[in-house]
Amino acid sequence: DLAATFEVSKRTIYRDVLALCEAGVPVISTPGQGYALSEGYFLPPLRFTPDEAVMLLLGSDVMAQSFDAEYRTAAESAARKIAGALPDPTRTEVQQLQVGLRFVENNAAGAPEHLRTVRRAIIAHRTIRFSYTARQGADGPGVTNLRDADPYGLVRVADSWYLIGHCHLRGDVRNFRLSRMDNLRVLPQHFERPAAFVIGPHDHGRCVEVQLLFEPQAAQWVRESRFFYISTIEEHTAGLLVTLHVRRIEEILQWVLGWGRQVRVLSPADLRELVISEAAAILKQAETLLP
Repeated sequence: DLAATFEVSKRTIYRDVLALCEAGVPVISTPGQGYALSEGYFLPPLRFTPDEAVMLLLGSDVMAQSFDAEYRTAAESAARKIAGALPDPTRTEVQQLQVGLRFVENNAAGAPEHLRTVRRAIIAHRTIRFSYTARQGADGPGVTNLRDADPYGLVRVADSWYLIGHCHLRGDVRNFRLSRMDNLRVLPQHFERPAAFVIGPHDHGRCVEVQLLFEPQAAQWVRESRFFYISTIEEHTAGLLVTLHVRRIEEILQWVLGWGRQVRVLSPADLRELVISEAAAILKQAETLLP
């Protein structure tokens, strides 16, 4: 049967089985029944190169810092297994490389308490309900309202976890920051995630284009900021041209104001007027504090 399946001669099969036995694989031969492996036998561990092992161990370290206790334990266990499977010379080299390579997550507060619940709701395809406070929303800044959402996936941006899902209130896909959720619970109803849904770089729902021109001296710091809404960064004769895509201009108002005189709003005009209005309000407030 094996010879017919792999289109080789019976002699080749016998030779291959003999080679497995000589390599220490516990092959059992039963007359009239064929060959089998001893129960509980697994293939030998993969032989990682030092670079491959370092990447896996560093990756498990990042996951241990980024997830909740359940996944943190799994990541630590996986790291121990990987390290234990390495030959002594490779393990020594990997340990030396690890001393000089380290990822430190700026996550002093730990993973959000809702992470585990949301993750399980995604796996079970169950709708969730929660109170959500949006920093800038359609109902105004800082307004809390009740949301039902079909959770499609989780994304970690910088030091924050975001849920991507279909919001029943808005009737569209929305992003929710887990740290802004309260009173989270899983509902009994199930949902079907769209087959075409893929987590990746996209501008879903962010159809408002914003163009900002930064002074040359701010260019390096803008590049380092890694702001979520930035689509492109281009060199310009007058500085650095940055294009962003947002759902509402209010989403980036505070970020723009934070750059002070180092940035000019090229478009849209609504954002430029909003910046002027906010700057005037800041000036008026500051003047009231003068003696």
